[in-house]
Amino acid sequence: MKKTKWIAIPVLALHLCICCDAQSVADSPFIEGEKHLVLMNPTVDNLRTFLNLTEKDILILPPELKVVGIFHSKSSYNFALSDTFIANGKHHNIRLWKLAIPLSPSLLFTENAGSAAFREIFEKSEGVIFFGGPDIPPEIYGEQMNLLTVVTDPYRNYLELSLLFHLLGGSQNEDFTPFLEDKPEYRILGICLGMQTMNVACGGTLFQDIPSQVYGHTTVEDTLAAERQTLHRNYYRGFALDNSVTAYTCHQITIETGLLADANAGISDLPHVWSSHHQAVKKLGGNLKPTAWSLDGRVIEAIEHKFYPNVLGVQFHPERVEIYDAEHGIKQFAGQRALQSFQHMYPAEHGERFHQNFWHQISDWFTQPQIKCRHE
Repeated sequence: MKKTKWIAIPVLALHLCICCDAQSVADSPFIEGEKHLVLMNPTVDNLRTFLNLTEKDILILPPELKVVGIFHSKSSYNFALSDTFIANGKHHNIRLWKLAIPLSPSLLFTENAGSAAFREIFEKSEGVIFFGGPDIPPEIYGEQMNLLTVVTDPYRNYLELSLLFHLLGGSQNEDFTPFLEDKPEYRILGICLGMQTMNVACGGTLFQDIPSQVYGHTTVEDTLAAERQTLHRNYYRGFALDNSVTAYTCHQITIETGLLADANAGISDLPHVWSSHHQAVKKLGGNLKPTAWSLDGRVIEAIEHKFYPNVLGVQFHPERVEIYDAEHGIKQFAGQRALQSFQHMYPAEHGERFHQNFWHQISDWFTQPQIKCRHE
């Protein structure tokens, strides 16, 4: 992707509009003639995170872009909380769409009861963001469940997996024509679980637990005694009866090419990224390519699509509020007294600039002219 100059554009002016009981395409929240960005799993935390990025001009969106949050009717989260959060706000233009689609593992990777709604989402939006979350049921990618896998929201997984399959296609059903064939410049960002979902939707598999399956560790003590660069979440959290200990940790990544290479252009250090996950890509899904790795090359940290230029999955968490708040002290282990912010620990070349540039790249997706990518 060609590096483009970042131009500040006034952030989206938001006004309340909720349609939370939609059951079909006939009840679509998309406004004819308007442009939309889709947020999957619009929990209060995810909405706050998104608004923090846009209101602080970290993520710059065209002012006319409207927001639609989409979730499954059987999700484990109580989206009435999101209703209340939106209703109590004075600067939101966010519509919610509850989809009551019958989905099961055998129905995800083909045309199904959700196909019409998925087509509506694709045709009426400019892009979609998939946030982090709990583990995917491993039966979906043909494995038995590891003792350390925790599945808490399967219908969220079903919805997001099937939507991503419809958008990108997958090696498990090569007769299906992905929607992006009609609009290759469509934007898709997957963060942590979002990246894992992208990989599984395209026919890939996952390591269900990095410490045990990638590094051979069997205890938390073994994991904490290992090289810090091999830690992908903060295992000190398990030793603490203190909920203020962060679940996140920092490690560096190596970047090969693509969107992240653009974000790190001109920066002398390998970026430190904010990380909290225990699963990772094992077999790559169809037409996906790795573009970033852990320092030892054993964990894939980013994936992109071979043919669609604005499809990116990252295993780390560039969206987190604490990365951009110089006053946010981070507690990394119980009993720690002197708290430091991310910006204090990893200033400028060490991580801060990379994260700012990351969102400038994503902003360019929506503010710069798009060039369609053709098959090689």
